[in-house]
Amino acid sequence: MPRTRDRTGVDRGGVAHGTSCATAVRDRALRDVEEAAAREPRIAAVRGRLEDRVRALAEDVGPRAHHGLVHGELGPDHVLVDADGRPALIDIEGLMYFDAEWEHVFLELRFGPHYDALRTEGLDAGRLRLYRLAMHLPIVAGPLRLLDGDFPEPAAMRAIAEYNTGRALSLLRDAS
Repeated sequence: MPRTRDRTGVDRGGVAHGTSCATAVRDRALRDVEEAAAREPRIAAVRGRLEDRVRALAEDVGPRAHHGLVHGELGPDHVLVDADGRPALIDIEGLMYFDAEWEHVFLELRFGPHYDALRTEGLDAGRLRLYRLAMHLPIVAGPLRLLDGDFPEPAAMRAIAEYNTGRALSLLRDAS
């Protein structure tokens, strides 16, 4: 007897719950600005400008009729190769239908100068700008939140927060 695939959600023609990807990212980024500003004086000093920039970037993103299936944190440690040489994704709890630009911003952050090998044509420049700024903000707030407690090896978390603070401020300066 042939196996049938359990078709759920989008496979059956369902629609996503909530708002657009850009709106969800905007809302999260605004919360991240608030949290980062509470812990990082340089973010606090430009909080209003950061919030305005996030809103302006989100307003520049138009509607989209299609989304891709994205991993959310794709990297070489999330791909295994089976005995037949076929790749298999692992650690997929963040898998979602979302804008492909979200994954590409993460790949750019993760792979730095090596990202060019992964670059894809046709990505939306407005989404990339919004998602790039939004990607750095929780990586300021999160490590600093961990440092509120008794986190082992705090220097590493401080370095992560420092790098991402610099990137967020740089993206804000580049917009001026």
